[in-house]
Amino acid sequence: MTEFEHDNADESWPEEWGTEKSKSQIKRELDALKSLGKSLIELPLIDLNKLNLPEDLYDAIVKAHGMSKGALKRQVGFIGGMIANEDYEKIEQDLAALRQPHQGQVKQFHQLESWRDRLLQGDKEVYGELIAAFDDFDVQHVRQLVRNAEREAKQQKPPKSARQLFQYLQAQQNTVK
Repeated sequence: MTEFEHDNADESWPEEWGTEKSKSQIKRELDALKSLGKSLIELPLIDLNKLNLPEDLYDAIVKAHGMSKGALKRQVGFIGGMIANEDYEKIEQDLAALRQPHQGQVKQFHQLESWRDRLLQGDKEVYGELIAAFDDFDVQHVRQLVRNAEREAKQQKPPKSARQLFQYLQAQQNTVK
């Protein structure tokens, strides 16, 4: 058995070898911290202000917004080092929580697109889903918009009614919140 095959928990592990992390492990952790720093730099200032960051870290991130190429690379390394001295797990959690509402908005947007596309394809079942989903759903108005969109498509006109249909569905969804 070589020295590299020993398990840290093994009692035969010599004390002089220690239980230190390997260089590779340290490098992976530093790369993860740099990646977190890059994610913070890419945030708009409005979102960055929502995070509870230490002032020196916040200043370094804001300073990085005006940098490019080599200077930015050095600043990312610097920010990664600063993050290592902070509670980086909390920063990661806050960043994930900040991104979560955006993912929900994307899901809602895709749902609206799906309903609109199904309406324009003539799917009659979608009307039942929409009536169940929205209290003030105006079936007559939606059918008129669908007929207008079909007419516009046949005449190769811009999809004005299809956009209005999407906007109507979006307004209905916003009233539910």
